[in-house]
Amino acid sequence: MNESVTDLNMESDIDIDKARADTPTCRNLVHFNNAGSSLMPTPVFDSVIRHLQLEQEVGGYEAHAQVMEDIDAFYKEFGSLLNASADEIAFIENATRAWDMAFYSLPLQPGDRILTHESEYVSNYLALLQQAERRKLRIDLVPSDEHGQIDLVELQNRITDRTRVIALTHIPTQGGLVNPVEAVGEIAKREGLIYLLDACQSAGQIQLDVKKIQCDLLSGTGRKFLRGPRGTGFLYVRKQFLEQLDPPFVDLHSATWTHDDGFEFQPNATRFENWESFYAGRIGLMQAVRYANQLGLASIEKRVCALGSQLRSTLDSINGVSTLDQGERRCGIVTFNKAGVSVADMKEKLSQHNMNVSVSSFNSARLDFARRNLTDITRASVHYFNSLDEINRFAERVDEI
Repeated sequence: MNESVTDLNMESDIDIDKARADTPTCRNLVHFNNAGSSLMPTPVFDSVIRHLQLEQEVGGYEAHAQVMEDIDAFYKEFGSLLNASADEIAFIENATRAWDMAFYSLPLQPGDRILTHESEYVSNYLALLQQAERRKLRIDLVPSDEHGQIDLVELQNRITDRTRVIALTHIPTQGGLVNPVEAVGEIAKREGLIYLLDACQSAGQIQLDVKKIQCDLLSGTGRKFLRGPRGTGFLYVRKQFLEQLDPPFVDLHSATWTHDDGFEFQPNATRFENWESFYAGRIGLMQAVRYANQLGLASIEKRVCALGSQLRSTLDSINGVSTLDQGERRCGIVTFNKAGVSVADMKEKLSQHNMNVSVSSFNSARLDFARRNLTDITRASVHYFNSLDEINRFAERVDEI
């Protein structure tokens, strides 16, 4: 996708003026770090503060009892976001723990094999390595195709009679490519494999339909493109797959102590939750998902990808700058380096002018970086509330550094 300035200036499905008004920091900050942690809209921020104030005024348990409608709405809003049922959703304190709760619950035996892509994120791959050693599992690495995304032919070729799982990251942290998750789902379905998808960077910036993807489990965070508070995440568990899983932790919320020597898990995805929870954050994340649902993920995706494409092409026009994104399909994450400028200096000098970016280092995705002969990169990630003017000012500053 290569949207032009003219296309972006056309009337948007999103009221950009309102979106920016709901993001007051836009007045003095160019925030291109939405893949790290986005800016909460005012309605989300206000909902968190209101609940914290309520807890201060009446007590934590009592505040919880007063907001049950919002607590229940969390599951309904996420169900709408993912095209899932409310009882297939769990609130987890962050994306890594959500992924871990899914992965560590899988019914795997010594000798079983897990397929993953060389773009896999560090925390996920560390868990794969730990469990491979602890449970005598095998990791089979699927290479990238000529576009840098998971090679579907090689994925199929690497399936054996001991292959049990495909674990894939939808959008890698270190670039703008979008892996072909629906095509992977077709293979997983056909071969009877468990399909675990990390949607940490995709939830909130592109459409997610778990029925089309055909994944069994999907994890994500609140703080990135969903624009929720930090310390929040979620897990989707396909209803028909639930009873095959053995959650690694259990407490009085996730299960019921039915008799002296026995218990029963909750009959839905809440069996992966803890009793103690950051309720202000959960309400804030619910409001963030509601905000995104009201804007429409199709509209969000259209604008984010167009802005990302515009930023990519604008940076490419600057002498000494190289953009590094791969993939047939790309999103709002744009990675680049500039000859003669370290990524640390680039980040710091942009920050001095109220422009936020982040850095992806070798240790966050060492398999992918080694293949591409990279050590670190600058990552700029746009969202729908960003503007063409911000892109142009950002590019001017990169040119000057």
